[in-house]
Amino acid sequence: MKSAVFYLTFLFSLTAFSQAFKLTEGYKISFSNPDVSGTFDVMSSSSLYFDEAKLSNSKLSFKIEVASINTGNGLQNKHARGEEWFDADTYPYIEFTSTKIEKSNDGYKAIGKLQMHGISKEVSIPFTFSRKGNKATFVAKFSVNRSDYQIGKKNSGVAETIKINASIPVVKK
Repeated sequence: MKSAVFYLTFLFSLTAFSQAFKLTEGYKISFSNPDVSGTFDVMSSSSLYFDEAKLSNSKLSFKIEVASINTGNGLQNKHARGEEWFDADTYPYIEFTSTKIEKSNDGYKAIGKLQMHGISKEVSIPFTFSRKGNKATFVAKFSVNRSDYQIGKKNSGVAETIKINASIPVVKK
């Protein structure tokens, strides 16, 4: 009986101090360069564990639907989803999964695999994390080179470097 009580107490303590979060409404993933800007409007997460006190327990994983690209121009959206650019039918998601989280001078950085257009590369994404009660927000600002992922053609008239801004509100599970 004592072992059952201990086990239940142990499980409760793990749950009580869990740093698991879930995605909430109001997230925004925007992209820009001198030639085009817009948003990706549909995102999901498979794991959001963030423990500021023990970063080795942290893991971030996101999936963005390529077909949700929105430039504010229907024809441009169709073109971006097409074979010449993102090829949303063949590569429906942009995915990021961290392998480790580290403290940085300005907040944190998530190191992991970013997969776009069937190509996976290790990246380091700087972010900040702010919490108010059960609610928190991850904010990331970084750049990617679209040619590294074979998105669009070189010398297509669209800049190679794309700036990404993400604001991701979450709530504690």
